[in-house]
Amino acid sequence: MTEVKALSIKRSITVRAVVTPSWKQEAEKELSNAISTTDQQLAQLEQEGQQVVAEIRNQSANPLDPRVQDQVSQVQQQVAAKRSELEEQKRNLLQQQAQVRELEMEQIVEQGQIESFCDLNVGDNLVKKMQVSVLVRDGVVESIDRE
Repeated sequence: MTEVKALSIKRSITVRAVVTPSWKQEAEKELSNAISTTDQQLAQLEQEGQQVVAEIRNQSANPLDPRVQDQVSQVQQQVAAKRSELEEQKRNLLQQQAQVRELEMEQIVEQGQIESFCDLNVGDNLVKKMQVSVLVRDGVVESIDRE
């Protein structure tokens, strides 16, 4: 068996951002757009749900037939489930928007993750190699830190 002395590994890097007026404005804009999109999805869901129910009833000779009522009920349950999911998503977005508004200038917040590759050699500390973060101010990297 041949011993390998080094290899390249993929790691996740935490991206942290310094809160600035432009960062805050961009974050609020993104959240507002997401809330607006969710509202549009809710409206579309309601409209499509009503159209499907109307089609089911129109295609039936007897709209009061229990089978037709079952179909209508199933559609209404599916719409209600999707509505609940979208409303939960909107609540989360509104909560995030409120949190962004409360952030102090120069505060550091986690913004997400990116992936990179690094070389790993015999004798390296794997934990230290994996624990890296990037600090960004208005899109410009300020520092690359080992955590």
